Amino acid sequence: MYVAPSLLSANFLNLEKDIKRVYEAGADLLHIDVMDGYFVPNFTFGPCVLENICKVTPIPLDVHLMVNDVSKFVEFFKPLKPKFISFHIEIENHPIRICEDLRKNGIHPAIVLNPHTPITSIEYLLEFVDMVLLMSVNPGFGGQKFLPLVYQKIRILREMIDKKNLKIFIEVDGGVNGLNAPDLDEAGADILVAGNYIFSSQDYKAAINSLKCEF
Repeated sequence: MYVAPSLLSANFLNLEKDIKRVYEAGADLLHIDVMDGYFVPNFTFGPCVLENICKVTPIPLDVHLMVNDVSKFVEFFKPLKPKFISFHIEIENHPIRICEDLRKNGIHPAIVLNPHTPITSIEYLLEFVDMVLLMSVNPGFGGQKFLPLVYQKIRILREMIDKKNLKIFIEVDGGVNGLNAPDLDEAGADILVAGNYIFSSQDYKAAINSLKCEF
């Protein structure tokens, strides 16, 4: 299991310190929620913040776009060469075009599904992506309660990926903690995003290890 701490829950007054702490604690990715105030009622990080984050850590960036104008924001973040850029299937009319553009620029394309969005909506998109992010809360704010419906979605998605003989990561974001991590692992998740669970912990390493099911 890979772990991607969500920077949305970090201390913004001590951002560099928190980033270095999760890196030293064994984080595999750094999850960056980009919100435009339209797709979700919140604003977060812009490219200038990410540019400085890249200067203080070698952790690969996992950029999650929660925006209305996907193409515009992809252009903002492409020069920073994050490992993943993910965008919501609910908002983008030309997802294959976006995925092909990201791949041409050396970035792994990923698609995101809100809790209510069925897995069947991306059946013919899977061959174009390297990761599928399943939201286990309604997007836009940290600290929400985990929705157990995601377990079945993970199983359906894993079966679909295996049938097509594809290599695609399944990432889960929202309400993830040490209690539900083993069940997410059993269902077939590969990457867990966690914000409050890690950044509110007194021991980042212990929190990250519990998500990796290492004790």
